[in-house]
Amino acid sequence: MRIVFAGTPEPAVVALEKLLASEHEVVAVITRPDARRGRGRSLHPSPVKELAQSHGIEVLTPATLKADSADGKEVRERLRELNPAAIPVVAYGNLIPQDLLDLPEHGWINLHFSLLPAWRGAAPVQAAIAAGDDITGATTFRIDEGLDTGPVLGTLSAAIEAGDTSDDLLTRLAYAGADLLVATLDGLEAGALVPQE
Repeated sequence: MRIVFAGTPEPAVVALEKLLASEHEVVAVITRPDARRGRGRSLHPSPVKELAQSHGIEVLTPATLKADSADGKEVRERLRELNPAAIPVVAYGNLIPQDLLDLPEHGWINLHFSLLPAWRGAAPVQAAIAAGDDITGATTFRIDEGLDTGPVLGTLSAAIEAGDTSDDLLTRLAYAGADLLVATLDGLEAGALVPQE
């Protein structure tokens, strides 16, 4: 399947690596613009951008996806040219307007690190640990206009161990979730998945 990947931080790198090793064709990456870090406050690319560039993959870095912005217009034009069948997303960090959600045939497919509807939002792993949950997991779903809402395409469960830190758990979920994301795209391409509201 022809895809454009959207993601920004380190956990998203694991998914991009799995997608690059799969049968799917990653034609471009969308990630957040370079950000200032460290004492010198110098600009640094996102981990996803670094990986994409190391593989010679085109990188789009819009500050916003709003239709009335220069960045938004440029991204829309480029995505129409690239014509992806799906846009898998892992921790991208930008709101996606409905017209862009409707662009690929299979939509934007998000990998979220909780068993939705539990722990929607930006810090699901930390929330599960703070709540004392015994079980968490990952969910793939087709993004709609809500916050971590949309039809579920796949899930996996994972135990939260007594000594787990959020970093430990997020690392395990990033690897297992990357496999789930590839399997979800495989299933969509084969027409074998039935979305669950």
